[in-house]
Amino acid sequence: MQKLQLVDYIVFLVYFVIVSSYGYWIYSRKKRAEIDSKDFFLAEGSLTWWAIGASLIASNISAEQFVGMSGSGFAMGLAIASYEWMAAITLIVVAAFFLPIYLKNKIYTMPQFLSQRYSPLVATIMAVFWLLMYIFVNLTSILYLGALAVSTITGIDSYTCIVCLSVFAVFITLGGMKVIGYTDVIQVIVLVLGGLATTYLALDLVAEKISGGNVWTALSYIKANATDHFHMILDKGDVMMPDGKGGTEDAYQKLPGMAVLIGGLWIANLGYWGCNQYITQRALGADLPTARKGLLFASFLKLLMPVIVVLPGIAAFVLYKNGFFQTEMLESVTIDGITKEVVKSDKAYPVLLNLLPTGLKGLSFAALTAAIVASLAGKANSISTIFTLDIYQKFFKKNASERSLVNVGKGAIVGSMIIAIFMAPQLSRFDQAFQFIQEFSGLISPGVVAIFLMGMFWKRANGVAALVAALATLPLGISFNEWFPAIPFLHRMTIVFGSLMVIIFVVSMIYPYKENKGIEVTREMFTLEKSFAVGALILMGVIAALYIAFW
Repeated sequence: MQKLQLVDYIVFLVYFVIVSSYGYWIYSRKKRAEIDSKDFFLAEGSLTWWAIGASLIASNISAEQFVGMSGSGFAMGLAIASYEWMAAITLIVVAAFFLPIYLKNKIYTMPQFLSQRYSPLVATIMAVFWLLMYIFVNLTSILYLGALAVSTITGIDSYTCIVCLSVFAVFITLGGMKVIGYTDVIQVIVLVLGGLATTYLALDLVAEKISGGNVWTALSYIKANATDHFHMILDKGDVMMPDGKGGTEDAYQKLPGMAVLIGGLWIANLGYWGCNQYITQRALGADLPTARKGLLFASFLKLLMPVIVVLPGIAAFVLYKNGFFQTEMLESVTIDGITKEVVKSDKAYPVLLNLLPTGLKGLSFAALTAAIVASLAGKANSISTIFTLDIYQKFFKKNASERSLVNVGKGAIVGSMIIAIFMAPQLSRFDQAFQFIQEFSGLISPGVVAIFLMGMFWKRANGVAALVAALATLPLGISFNEWFPAIPFLHRMTIVFGSLMVIIFVVSMIYPYKENKGIEVTREMFTLEKSFAVGALILMGVIAALYIAFW
């Protein structure tokens, strides 16, 4: 299998120079971020709607999607696209109902919201939860999957790839949110163009090797020969996929039927898109109309993502079924002391990239790198923001200067990345890393969403109730996983979420009601701009049509 050639490296070098130069130019134009913590962490008032939307997508679409979601596309098919298309609707909900509350109350971090609405103790507990998840799950998974892909394509040692990706991301992150936001515009252009090129060439490869004709006939061939991979709503037994141990498992356990439309996926999405520093941070420095336009723009970009990150995985599955790269998809694993070769779904995308023509392979490689680096930078910035403003400033140095806060933030960026470098290789034992991320995040999301929703929309919810729910979140999630392993994890999330909502309600009713003045919520805050409302209706119509077409 041919690795990157000189032309590919030149294409990648051009991308690297453009991003680095543009980032430095943005940084040098506004060095206020060196001494202003709000500017460093939020780029307050500096990001346009298109920069916010592009940055959201660039930070969200990473190796988790390119490698992890393509791997899930290989294993279970188009159903995994629900994470993208339902996220587009979730962004509309967040823009309409969550952002007005954050911006009206000048919320800069998610723990700050909890502190103002409930109590500093609740905020601190959740801040620690978020930091642990961001560092040990999100940051490490991005690095691991990114290095897996880069190593497969270049032949460079995986650990070396982890270090190089980390260093690249740190340099961008140290410039602050404005540098991240505007370099993300270039990153998203590169990842969309390179991703579409990979999809086109994957279909062309099917046409050349199997079906004949062009990419459209290849797409028809794929749909006809992998019909089980083109259903959005799965029933039990629809798709049996590799389990990473040499056997198979039912894809329904990962995406259980209607739960993607009316069940647990909403909890995962609201937790990720509405109560997540990593995502909301891009909009918290803007005014409401600009922030809403940014989220609407991101929603439309989301429509395109399954074409870029899922379809190549399905094409790889059809190629694999027809005898191509049989050995490349295998990996040696040791189970119960026995070593055997098993199909590794997450290898689908990097293996596919190695089949692309010289030059275009370099573009696709640049797109993958852009996605990885943008996500690493965004995640590291969020870690830095929460640690600095919600841990360091509160408990170590309340009167810290602006320059001191920025320097601590930069130290947190470097420190978190070093931890991730050492932890990333541990993820090699999971078959579909994307599903690992979703399931681990699912231990925390029910509690986060329950606490935020009750805090926003029920005045009586109090700090004691939120504290009980925060402390109960992990024990409940872990217990349900142990007691009911046969129940799909999205269903378990729904049960835990419902239980925590009941806990907050009961505890709040037991304790005397005291009006909370920390967060202002009024009906007028949720009035929608006409252009936003029209765009949202168009988006939801398109998504409804997609689900009807691929039910």
